[in-house]
Amino acid sequence: MNKQTFMKELNHYLNGLPAEEKRDINQDFDEHFSAGAKEGKSEFDIAAGLGSPRQIGKEMRAAYQLETVDSDNSVSNVLRAVWAVIGLGFFNLVIVLGPVLALAGIGFAGWVVGVSFTATPLLVLVNALLFPATFIWFDVFFSLLLSGVGILIGIGMYYLTRLFIQGIIKYLHFNVNAVKGGVSHA
Repeated sequence: MNKQTFMKELNHYLNGLPAEEKRDINQDFDEHFSAGAKEGKSEFDIAAGLGSPRQIGKEMRAAYQLETVDSDNSVSNVLRAVWAVIGLGFFNLVIVLGPVLALAGIGFAGWVVGVSFTATPLLVLVNALLFPATFIWFDVFFSLLLSGVGILIGIGMYYLTRLFIQGIIKYLHFNVNAVKGGVSHA
């Protein structure tokens, strides 16, 4: 494949990246072709040495999403990064998506328990208003106890969620480095 075809395919697989990011990547690959030409290599040899434009595009999109997550680790950015890393290959579908979904399910269950426990006094109040004959003071005190436990669970889930997001980001970085050709042991 010659330089023009390589760059055209690469740009196709860089869709979704900002124009400035695309420009920087194109400039880098132009430099690769220029340096290779100075060494006497043909465009076909240079393109073959660079690899598949499709795989390069996927890696660049994943790297960009990880950079975005590093600066702003909102849930939407983390999800975009997870999808970009999954796009690197079928192996990542199992290795990344499985653990992320399992841990997210556990986290969601923790939040549901925390919010449910916290809301129990409201449910006891509604029950007392709708069915006054079934009112028992024990229900009030027990619901207050559950509410306190729910608040503690909510605080714990807040910190666990932050830790979970940081762990996902580190895992995604590790995964992208492994896909790119090895993990540095520095």
